[in-house]
Amino acid sequence: MSPFERLKKANTVDNLWIYILILLKNGPMHAFLIQEEIEKRFHFKTGKITPYRVLYRLETDGYVKSQQEDNRRVYQITKKGKDELEKAKNLYQEIIKFF
Repeated sequence: MSPFERLKKANTVDNLWIYILILLKNGPMHAFLIQEEIEKRFHFKTGKITPYRVLYRLETDGYVKSQQEDNRRVYQITKKGKDELEKAKNLYQEIIKFF
């Protein structure tokens, strides 16, 4: 794997939480729609269950909350999640300064 491929993986699939929080910042979504939107907007595929596992962990840690609506669990970002997303944004902005 080339250095660029490793970088891309580390900044996409390996840090899926960032993309999930970005999507939830715009409003509540269910996991399947999150998975579709990641592929559509960010141009990479996740594993079939990976978004569910990441959402579970995000909810356990208080970055998102969910509620059951009809037959789907709908997730939304919390204040803690917004704060964490802001930290990630600031980190990327710091890195980009050096380019």
